Amino acid sequence: MYIEVKEARKHYIQEGTEFTALDNVSLDIDKGEFVCLLGPSGCGKSTLLSAIAGFETLSEGSIIINGEKVTKPSISNITIFQNYGLLPWRNVIRNIELGLESKKVSAKERRAVAQKYLELVGLKGYEKRFPHQLSGGQQQRVSIARGLAVDPEIIYMDEPFGALDAITRMKLQDDILKISRKEKKTIIFVTHDIEEAVYLADKIVVMMADPGRIKSIVNVPLKGHRDRASADFLHVRDKIFELFNLKTEEYVDYVI
Repeated sequence: MYIEVKEARKHYIQEGTEFTALDNVSLDIDKGEFVCLLGPSGCGKSTLLSAIAGFETLSEGSIIINGEKVTKPSISNITIFQNYGLLPWRNVIRNIELGLESKKVSAKERRAVAQKYLELVGLKGYEKRFPHQLSGGQQQRVSIARGLAVDPEIIYMDEPFGALDAITRMKLQDDILKISRKEKKTIIFVTHDIEEAVYLADKIVVMMADPGRIKSIVNVPLKGHRDRASADFLHVRDKIFELFNLKTEEYVDYVI
């Protein structure tokens, strides 16, 4: 197994009271899998992502990646957040080159690799623009290109499309799905949007709050192009609705 989370617990002290963010969470992830951590606010999904990425230390339990216990962030993996994290004084191509600079890649190779991933995310011709000249969706594409440029083994994504409008979000869902298949990366993606999880994931980890825990792990048997109106898609979506005790006809946005 590539990633193993074993009986993970995370406790915090808030205003003198102990708070359990994760309670006895165990999870296995195969190499190359696209896994969505799905659940409402406060269910521990971002805490779990941060722990797997090495940014959070568990109170109990362990996380093992490729046979090695996680004790700190790895330079082999990257995290993409909702706020893009672009440097405003660098243009697009130089933002994408940033991680390659820290790896001491030559200027010529940096530019070639950055150009490759810029084209992969559909922004050819935007090389000299600065972040303030881009839409939110374009900035997130640059952030994704910057992450891919360093050839990570694992990509962690913490609600990366949460701040975007619905149309842009759906377009980026298509983009990241195509990229994940082309690049064959292991992706762990946090979301509270049920349809987003069904559209993207090979496996959905359904989490609940108070305390944060895994309620169910749902395998998504959808291959090739995913059609949000297909019977198979709706079957998986409705199965998750049932796990959250939701009724389809009462919800328009399918966000928990």
